[in-house]
Amino acid sequence: MERPAEDTEMAAALWAAKRALRGELRQRLRALGAAEKQRQSRLLAREVIGHPKYQESKRIAIFLSMPDEIQTEEIIEDIFKQGKECFIPRYKPHSNHMDMLKLSSAEDISSLTLTSWNILQPSDDDSAREEALAGGGLDLIFMPGLGFDKKGNRLGRGKGYYDTYLERCMKHPSGKPYTIALAFREQICESVPVAENDVQVDEILYEHC
Repeated sequence: MERPAEDTEMAAALWAAKRALRGELRQRLRALGAAEKQRQSRLLAREVIGHPKYQESKRIAIFLSMPDEIQTEEIIEDIFKQGKECFIPRYKPHSNHMDMLKLSSAEDISSLTLTSWNILQPSDDDSAREEALAGGGLDLIFMPGLGFDKKGNRLGRGKGYYDTYLERCMKHPSGKPYTIALAFREQICESVPVAENDVQVDEILYEHC
């Protein structure tokens, strides 16, 4: 059995490795031009729309993109076009708690509040929207992240929102949804440092060279 001091050292080393990789990935993303981001985003949107897991899913959670993420507008429009149900994150600041709340239409996005993190999300006092796990659960979650490796390991932004939410999903009668990460090819790493509680992604979509 490992001694507590060794556990602490290992945790510190993992934290440092993640921090260093986040810095490197942010540099890569800053160097990526707007036109290239749009090109890769459109390519992935087409791949998503033709994906069997997407086609068979009825209740889908998807992130509203920040500037350094794959742009998801086309996918969101198609979710509504196909008559599927769309859920988006509401992050609770200073915690690792996130809910997935129902979006009524693609146009509904314009009614959302811009947070201090520059993310659009339903406001804290918006209690009318269905939370996915209070109803039928989710079939599919599209996941953001800073970096990924080909084994399905994901490096998030360090808050643990998605790992914590997936733990809640596992306790829901419908079980864990299928997870697909959307990434620029510049976000694919040789190896992502992970802890035991970091949840792997089922599939990562990115442009293969």
